[in-house]
Amino acid sequence: MNQEELLRLPFCPIERTLRVLDSKWTALLLRDLLGGARRFGELLRSLEGVSPKTLTGRLRTLEAQGVVRRTIYAEVPPRVEYALTDFGETLRPVLEAMALWGIRDAERNAERDAEPARDLDRTRGDRREN
Repeated sequence: MNQEELLRLPFCPIERTLRVLDSKWTALLLRDLLGGARRFGELLRSLEGVSPKTLTGRLRTLEAQGVVRRTIYAEVPPRVEYALTDFGETLRPVLEAMALWGIRDAERNAERDAEPARDLDRTRGDRREN
């Protein structure tokens, strides 16, 4: 779809996508679910730094949006798993494109950072060689 076709739509498709991928944790949570069903504790450990409250909120929102499915198993103790729905799986190419972009950006920055650079020493205000 070209720019002209995008402008004729009654909504912005990128904005709609960002409504789902609305936070750092959402994208990383979906990344983890691309590998298959996960339990809450597995997701919590994988997403270093996320609070249980935030993770619960993200999972509930994604479930309400039809992106994630929550399955409760009648066991003792009860077991709950989260997985992508068929609709959630349609985000796979979006997340894979984000991953590819991130790899390219890391490579570009590695090349740039390998070159000697002049930088301001913020504490003294003078220039120094890196």
